[in-house]
Amino acid sequence: MNDARPRKRSLTLHGHRTSVSLEDAFWVAFVEMARAEDLSVNALAMRIDSNRGVSAGLASAIRVAVLRHAQASGRG
Repeated sequence: MNDARPRKRSLTLHGHRTSVSLEDAFWVAFVEMARAEDLSVNALAMRIDSNRGVSAGLASAIRVAVLRHAQASGRG
């Protein structure tokens, strides 16, 4: 998990395949967030996607959601 370069990750949103480019640290935290909320990664991505509006890309919205989750958990 030492690589700071984003990597493409595949997701399925509303029955369609898509990809997001996330750094390893954000991906790991995103997966942990999904587990903590008892959701699949795809279900959490759909929720974030539905709430993000049009001004933010999905990867950015995921990063912000991960940061807010960490802050709410006292880890950020």
